[in-house]
Amino acid sequence: MSGAGPQAAGGAVARRVGVIETRGIEPVPDDERHGGALGLFWMWFGANMGVLGITLGASLVTFTGLNVAQAVGVAAVGSLGSFLLVGVLSTAGMRSGAPGLTLSRAVFGVRGNWGPTLVSWLGFVGWETVMCTTAAFALVAVLAQLGVTAGPALTAVCVVAVVLVAAFIGLFGHATIMWLQKWLTWIFGALTLVVVGFLVVTVDWAAVAQLPPGPPEAVMAGVGFIAAGTGIGWVAAGADYARYLPRSVPSGRIVAATVLGAGLPLIVIASTGALMAAGDPELASANDPVAAIGASLPPWMYVPYLIAAVFGLIAAADLSMYSSGLNLLTGGIRVRRPTAVVVDATLITLGGLYITVVAQDFYGPFTTFLTLLAVPLTAWAGIVLVDMGRRRRDDPRALLDTRPGSEYWYRGGVRPGAVISWIGAIALGLCFAHAEVGDTTWFAGPLSGTWLGQNSLAWLVAGVTGALLFAVLRALTEGRSPATSPAARHRDAKGDGA
Repeated sequence: MSGAGPQAAGGAVARRVGVIETRGIEPVPDDERHGGALGLFWMWFGANMGVLGITLGASLVTFTGLNVAQAVGVAAVGSLGSFLLVGVLSTAGMRSGAPGLTLSRAVFGVRGNWGPTLVSWLGFVGWETVMCTTAAFALVAVLAQLGVTAGPALTAVCVVAVVLVAAFIGLFGHATIMWLQKWLTWIFGALTLVVVGFLVVTVDWAAVAQLPPGPPEAVMAGVGFIAAGTGIGWVAAGADYARYLPRSVPSGRIVAATVLGAGLPLIVIASTGALMAAGDPELASANDPVAAIGASLPPWMYVPYLIAAVFGLIAAADLSMYSSGLNLLTGGIRVRRPTAVVVDATLITLGGLYITVVAQDFYGPFTTFLTLLAVPLTAWAGIVLVDMGRRRRDDPRALLDTRPGSEYWYRGGVRPGAVISWIGAIALGLCFAHAEVGDTTWFAGPLSGTWLGQNSLAWLVAGVTGALLFAVLRALTEGRSPATSPAARHRDAKGDGA
């Protein structure tokens, strides 16, 4: 993979690993960029090797009604397709040096960007809570195997311990995360593959052969389910890491590294879940999925499996925690990046303690809510993609200037075409959304009974609608001055008046 030379790249990383990064959302200058696209491959591989992918694959068989061959195909299309979107959006970070939601200021305006930033932050913090809580359950099980008496107090201690580890890694920043993700992938990724091998041995192959194929609409629903539960949740994060790459790295390599790095482990792990669900339909709905999966392993393999589960989940959580901290800064919270990570860690700890100690059957409603966030996230992504196709440049200094009359102030801090398109796309997407927990319908839009709604494609409706609306509104308003400041007139001269 191209980029800085091996010695230069290695030296740059060595100087930063283990040092707390103080850089926040300000764009990375060219002389501080290093590495190549291969680093993104290891990062995304490590973030997607967690055992929660097994429950995603199991859900395709248990809830969607697919057979195993269909589930494998659906897992491939859903994960690769959704991370293709992540990869394309990542290239904007490489070109500008800025995080994804900071770049979004140029699209939505300084104040108009608050909405997408809040949604993205909620999604990151929510998934971090789920991942850290699940890792805490696995750590409790490890300690129980060592003779430690399980109980609410031990669970609370494990939640705090897992969050502290993830936050500690996120606190150091980009170079340390990239270095650790590579080694986590090699060590615990390999252990996860060993676990997958043992799980495959337990598969009821007779039950697999007897599964009837699902109808075409179930296949479509499965693709939507996998996409919403995997890549869509990361669409705003890709640029946060690609911004450290030299501008000489080809965009195609960034996209390929992202798609393959995330897609390969997801396909393998989700396919394993589909195979297991053929003989154990309860796997997809287990309150503690880590324990349910471990029950299929031989006793001597249980502790290594749990350790792999803990570190696989932490690998995704620290990545998410870094990006959620950047979201806080983009939203206008005037703290340093390490402080933003501490704020997120505190919220995740409180949420994890509520899930593990207080709430009963909280996973279902909570993950359903997080899945619904795919609607506003894809609406944002569609609008940003249209803007990327027309925008010639981003002014790094202007991205940080939030004063009235600044380059991206537009009208009162809002770019009307983008914000109207985003809100309209969300409204239409939610009309097709249908979310349920077990047999209980949690949310159903007025058009959720249509073909698009039944096939879980509300997120796709939102993305396409956002892109089309913004393209039309931009074409209609291009050339009209949205404000009277010199910066606004200069922006119109570049064709950015929507």
